[in-house]
Amino acid sequence: MSIFLGIDVGTSGTKVLAVDESGKILASAMETYPCYHPKPAWSEQDPEDWWRATMSAIQSVVKKARLKPSDVAAIGLSGQMHGSVFLDKRDRVIRRALLWNDQRTAAECEEIERRAGGRRKLIKLVANPALTGFTAPKVLWLRNHEPRHFDKLRKVLLPKDEIRRRLTGEFASDVSDASGTLLLDVANRRWSSSLLAKLELDADLLPHCYESEDVTGHLTREAAETLGLSTDCVVVGGAGDCAAGAVGNGIVNRGVISTSIGTSGVIFAHSDKVEIDPQGRVHTFCHAVRGRWHMMGVTLSAGGSLQWFQNELCATDAHAVDGASDAYDKLNKEAEGVPAGSEGLFFLPYLSGERTPHADPNARGCFIGLSLAHGRGHMLRSIMEGVAYSLRDCLEIIRGMGVPVREIRASGGGSKSRLWRQIQADAFGQKVSTINAEEGPAFGVALLAAVGAGAYKDVREACAATIRVVDSTPPQRAAQKTYDRAFPEYRQLYRSLADDFQRIAALQE
Repeated sequence: MSIFLGIDVGTSGTKVLAVDESGKILASAMETYPCYHPKPAWSEQDPEDWWRATMSAIQSVVKKARLKPSDVAAIGLSGQMHGSVFLDKRDRVIRRALLWNDQRTAAECEEIERRAGGRRKLIKLVANPALTGFTAPKVLWLRNHEPRHFDKLRKVLLPKDEIRRRLTGEFASDVSDASGTLLLDVANRRWSSSLLAKLELDADLLPHCYESEDVTGHLTREAAETLGLSTDCVVVGGAGDCAAGAVGNGIVNRGVISTSIGTSGVIFAHSDKVEIDPQGRVHTFCHAVRGRWHMMGVTLSAGGSLQWFQNELCATDAHAVDGASDAYDKLNKEAEGVPAGSEGLFFLPYLSGERTPHADPNARGCFIGLSLAHGRGHMLRSIMEGVAYSLRDCLEIIRGMGVPVREIRASGGGSKSRLWRQIQADAFGQKVSTINAEEGPAFGVALLAAVGAGAYKDVREACAATIRVVDSTPPQRAAQKTYDRAFPEYRQLYRSLADDFQRIAALQE
């Protein structure tokens, strides 16, 4: 029986899974690395850290699962979307990569819309507006602010595709991840020669683009020897982390929606055709399912908001709660003691600006409604509720486009919290399910690798054979009513503060 590796190059670390043909996870490993913030709202990582982590995690999985080189037939790659790896003519990294949550490119987004002939024309070209997190604005930022680096530029790769280059020597990407560069003609699943010309960017900067299960290359001899694998092992196109996570959750048919709370939060809906929000509030990207698309709304700081609170305000606190096994269990137990609605306390989870639906890099996180009656538990619950409201913002847009929502599946770190699952069910007014596979993008691309190696005829067959619902959380009527009353107030808070956010950003500049 063949084994398949799924590799997810995330923001906090790289995860590797070994999965057999039945979908059983044989071993897993995670290696972390730092993120750098040289200025407020800037976010960077060193691609060499990704490679070191990937090598270490693969070696660990091979050892844990006692794999022989010939056991691993294929590798699937996933990773944080939108990040920019800048390479020179010798394939050396020019500078640290700018990440998906980096907000420095507001001026470049305006430049892209101007060059494209306006926001509506841009959306017609690439199905999405220009957003600061996307890759194209980062390339223009390099040209505008670091011209000496831009003069050296010969290739731009996404994070997972830099790992592919190190594994195979090939410059390649897949259509789902490429959709988030703002340079892909999403409807036709190819690079947009029209937009590239308008931006005066050479098409040779970009790698060849494949469907997600297509084979893009074999391991080089050097990589195979280093990792304890074989040069017969193929590497498939893979997917951006959102599409990969959707495959890992079985979101491969219309009407099944996923909600994922990791560092960021994502609402993801499968689509059999190209469906575009004319206002560009949600993204329309190519899916990792051949010939299919998806719509997606993104909260930039979802689990990241809770992590920030834990790291910055609770890290040195020895306060314990009976029965809690770790720091996050303790925080959950504190939040459970607070009623739905956090007794009038709201949290806006805009610590990294916001993507959907505001597309505002200057938005900032806020606690609103604080009083002497509120304690830490209220703040914790309000963070969870604020993220749920933000995801509901995305969900309401997708519902408004006529997309059926028959089932919602929860994944990511947030799905492991019983309280956060319940808050989502109550805020969405719909049952939230969890599945047997909890490894997200890494599991999804392991399935894509299995399809590429011929173990399944297509992605849908792979998902049907390996994924099943194991638990469901129905909404609680009283809490649902509380959130339905509070949600319009949550939405109004951004509108009330939007101009203030711009003035605060100007003060920082």
